[in-house]
Amino acid sequence: MAYIRAHAARGKFSGPEAIAPAGAKFDFWRSMADLGSLVLRSGAPQLRLRIGAALVLVLIGKVCTVLAPVLLGDGINTLTPSADGLGVVVGWTFISLAAGFAGLRLIAACAPFARDAIFTRVSQSTMARAAVETFGHALALSLDFHQSKQTGTLSRIIDRGARATDFLIRSLIFSLGPTLVELVLAMAVMTLRLDWRFALTAFVTLVIYAVITFKITDWRLSHRRELNDAENRVAGLSSDALINYETVKTFGAERRVEGAYETAMATYVDASSRANGSLNLLNAAQALVLNVGLAGLTVMAGYEVAGGRLQIGDITMAILLLSNLYAPLGMLGFQYREIRQGLIDMEQMVALKQRTPDIVDAATALDLPPASGQGASVAFEDVRYTHDARSTGLRDVSFHARPGETVALVGPSGAGKTTAVRLAMRLLDPQGGRVTLDGLDMREVRQASLRRAVSLVPQDVALFNDTLYANIAFARPDASAEDVRAAADAAELGAFIDGLPNGMSTLVGERGLKLSGGERQRVGIARALLANPRLLILDEATSALDGPTEAAIQETLRKAREGRTTLVIAHRLSTIVDADQILVLRRGKIVERGTHAELLAKQGEYAALWRRQTRQA
Repeated sequence: MAYIRAHAARGKFSGPEAIAPAGAKFDFWRSMADLGSLVLRSGAPQLRLRIGAALVLVLIGKVCTVLAPVLLGDGINTLTPSADGLGVVVGWTFISLAAGFAGLRLIAACAPFARDAIFTRVSQSTMARAAVETFGHALALSLDFHQSKQTGTLSRIIDRGARATDFLIRSLIFSLGPTLVELVLAMAVMTLRLDWRFALTAFVTLVIYAVITFKITDWRLSHRRELNDAENRVAGLSSDALINYETVKTFGAERRVEGAYETAMATYVDASSRANGSLNLLNAAQALVLNVGLAGLTVMAGYEVAGGRLQIGDITMAILLLSNLYAPLGMLGFQYREIRQGLIDMEQMVALKQRTPDIVDAATALDLPPASGQGASVAFEDVRYTHDARSTGLRDVSFHARPGETVALVGPSGAGKTTAVRLAMRLLDPQGGRVTLDGLDMREVRQASLRRAVSLVPQDVALFNDTLYANIAFARPDASAEDVRAAADAAELGAFIDGLPNGMSTLVGERGLKLSGGERQRVGIARALLANPRLLILDEATSALDGPTEAAIQETLRKAREGRTTLVIAHRLSTIVDADQILVLRRGKIVERGTHAELLAKQGEYAALWRRQTRQA
């Protein structure tokens, strides 16, 4: 926990750093091209029709916004003094122009609602597609990546990045572009109906406003990044602590974890205060520029009316044009800020998608040949693999497991047993030599075909927060209820399930924490048996079981090994005495091999380990 607290204080976590590849840079224009491609493959119904209709509605709304003040100004100019000079005469022309002004305003106000009704399906489908693709890409990344990241941080990056795509689409298509169109139309009207100086003043105001907005917003980017990093650290800490609740509770570390979380939250509060303070500064600067510009233009219009060069209706038109012009200007500042912040939110998602999975199907990859019903032929041929975290992995390991044979791997921790299992499942690719399954190099086999042929029962079985039935059926979703129950019975779960009030519908809790360790392992065994693989891998599959249950499960596994090849990692040698071949690994190399009787006769490392375990027993 001291490690957590220290890293929380320094802001060093495996979240963004582990996700962003070294040297990765965010390219705005390439990201916009990716965003456009994402929209086109979003799968929204009537996609192109919806996009076209939404753009037409945007253009209609902006044209009506600019023309409405012109009609009202012309209407006011038609007003004439009454005969007594005490009022004005309202004619049908004014009434018609006023009605036209109201109608255009109504159209301009309703156009965005109609646009959103049409386009929402596209934007939401695009956001969903971004989330699904990034989520799928994250699942395809290497084992090393998932062992170094924080689940809460990764989930937050996917969620925030996907939501940023929705905002960017709406901002770029329906706000930024149309705002520029409205500015051009408004300045054209000012030039034609008023004077070029009005358009110039509006343009200068716009330039000053834009420069101040862009400069302050760019300065604020560092604050936004700090806020995102702080939010990621908070999410990562809370997720880690809640996932590892048992460990925290066991060591009485609630206060220490709470302290680390409090430190991370304090960092978040500081970052949030700086971000909000800089935002208030930006808003104040924008308001100052806009109101000074509006005051200047109003005074100019007053002088023109006083000089007889403009009418009263023209000054009304000028004020309305400027007010309508400054409304999108205010939105321009907001949209620019949010677009830049959205790009920052997308940075880590884009970096995540830029990561290349270590294990990919070759262009010429094939499906495995049909199963023989006798098990798989598995061969390691001079396999070499070195981990980044340590110097040893496997060094020139060779062995052959014939169809139907059971091969056991034994040796001290760090000898390379788990590495061999991961290579046999193609969770890793060898750096030298090759691993074959039924005569095919695993790198030449489609992963989907390989996954159907291999099943693992790990030492620590991971379960979903779902029912017992769903967890067992996960191996073969199309299996019948009878097949699922048969697999559960084979794993000695029948009596346990019958004793539960909800039977197979019982929820197991997050990571299966409502079950005991032995019950989780039996669920893992049932899941593997349901998959009916040609290669079964057992990684200390009975380590959490009591003696009688272990004996029953061992008998079940002996039956399960019939007709399939089995690779076993074992620390208790009593569980592998009937293995066809036992490999003793030390520092990544096979130092002994043979049957149980042959290895005992050699009086080597295996025999010494056997004597120690039997004495302890």
